[in-house]
Amino acid sequence: MHGLNPPQSAAVMHCEGPLLVLAGAGSGKTRVIVEKIAQLIASKRYPARRIAAITFTNKSAKEMRERVAKRLHGGDAEDVTICTFHALGLKFLQIEHAAVGLKRGFSIFDADDATSQVKDLMYGAKPDDIEDVKNLISRAKNAGLSPEQAMAAARSNREKEAASVYERYQLRLTAFNAVDFDDLIRLPVQVLEENPEIALAWRERIGYLLVDECQDTNDAQYRLLKQLAG
Repeated sequence: MHGLNPPQSAAVMHCEGPLLVLAGAGSGKTRVIVEKIAQLIASKRYPARRIAAITFTNKSAKEMRERVAKRLHGGDAEDVTICTFHALGLKFLQIEHAAVGLKRGFSIFDADDATSQVKDLMYGAKPDDIEDVKNLISRAKNAGLSPEQAMAAARSNREKEAASVYERYQLRLTAFNAVDFDDLIRLPVQVLEENPEIALAWRERIGYLLVDECQDTNDAQYRLLKQLAG
């Protein structure tokens, strides 16, 4: 841990129970995560395969993987899970696909695919209206709401319309054996909250969870972390 200041060293050495690190940009938060991963492995508290570090962007995940590999001189680096929220959600669904009615080898709809389906469901609607509804569906998913919950929470006519389209949109996704980008978070949350035995298994799988830029999480992402951390 050469070169770390006292607060950074304290954060690295804290290995039992939750820890929140508050620091500004460029203050070495990522370095602390890298050193903490190395410390957890060196102390034999957790094997590399039970450590996960979650970031918000693919670029950040790639950088962290490279820094961990350099710090560990290769070694166990490949066994540490370092990925984005959505990549973790995808990994979860690839394993637990049956719990949400998906078949192995399901597809992922990108933004254009999703827009095309919503447009088809709102045939004849104005482009701005289609965009509004698509955004409301995405907002509901990022809040961790199912179509039924979105309808119950709807206040305006537009929100009710969006909830109705959301329900039909999900039926289409199921028919295509597909999920969209937002489902990569929402569906794992649903499975973990409704299936205690699956949640317990994933807490055993991920023994130590680190999150970069945790303050930027939305409701669904926070609920995912809460379930994984127990």
